[in-house]
Amino acid sequence: MGLTHVPVTIRNLITNESFTTNFLIDTGCTESMIPASALRKIGIRPEGKHTYELANGKLEDFEFGFAEISLLEERTVGHVLFGPESAEPLLGVITLQAAGLVVDPKNETVRKLPVFPLK
Repeated sequence: MGLTHVPVTIRNLITNESFTTNFLIDTGCTESMIPASALRKIGIRPEGKHTYELANGKLEDFEFGFAEISLLEERTVGHVLFGPESAEPLLGVITLQAAGLVVDPKNETVRKLPVFPLK
């Protein structure tokens, strides 16, 4: 499968400040990650910190906050990780599922699920 990018809007839940940028969809990543300065610029503050295992097996601590995440006419609220400044914005599978979206690897597109699975 190739690389799939989608425009995503990140919105502060309190102030409604937001920004829109292209995110790489990474179905091997659970959480969504954004450079920390972009989150801080719209007033999103860290609410905690977790340790994550990276693709190379290395463990790294990342702060997280909460934001509204909008893409493809869908909205959800979720964790956003405060990533390094060099990080490409990543859209993780938890965010995709919460928004009722799935990646179609054959066509390298994202599509809406016809129904939300509750099982």
